[in-house]
Amino acid sequence: MIKDEKLYGYRGLALEALKRIGAEVGDLIRIVKNGQVYEGILIPRSEYGDDKHIVIKLKSGYNIGVRITPETRIEKIGKGEKPAFAPPPLPEQKTNLPKVSIISTGGTIASRVDYRTGAVRPALTASDLYSIVPELSQIAQIDTQILFSIFSENITPKHWSEMARAVTAQIEAGADGIVIAHGTDTMGYSAAALSFALQNLPVPVVFVGAQRSADRPSSDAATNLIGAV
Repeated sequence: MIKDEKLYGYRGLALEALKRIGAEVGDLIRIVKNGQVYEGILIPRSEYGDDKHIVIKLKSGYNIGVRITPETRIEKIGKGEKPAFAPPPLPEQKTNLPKVSIISTGGTIASRVDYRTGAVRPALTASDLYSIVPELSQIAQIDTQILFSIFSENITPKHWSEMARAVTAQIEAGADGIVIAHGTDTMGYSAAALSFALQNLPVPVVFVGAQRSADRPSSDAATNLIGAV
């Protein structure tokens, strides 16, 4: 599947049709098919969806999928707003606590729900996570770094090398422990790769993820992050 962040989950005929009109997830589009007109916000597709449907959120709040044919007319009629997150201020650091570095790579733990489209997007940095889990300031001196912000299914061996270099740099800078925020889908692969790349380390390196995004009331992100630190 083509992993296009602007048209996440789309491929084949549907992807090409959306690219032709310059549409991105979140944009308002109009689809005309067999005399019927459908207008709504373009939302991401499921990873296992086919390549012939475009999914939009109607004004009613319902999502519909429209099968695309060569005769289907698609127009972009409005530009969508990019989702944004305003984190609370960072908690005050205590200098007598051990130093822990949180490295963010993306995934559900570093994502939030865009309630306009219903999609989960990687939108939180390591610093954002620290600000919304102030309990961490009672456990350690936290240093945060955003290495990349992608879903874990897009992680490649190149990213493993970047993680290894980032961990090494943090250890050399004096960190007493490293926490890597990572998507759960391929966390095991990344952890295995780093276990071979980084051996006989003087400090622990912990991977942590979540099943629900950090902005949801039912999220396990905060408890998992506290446990990892």
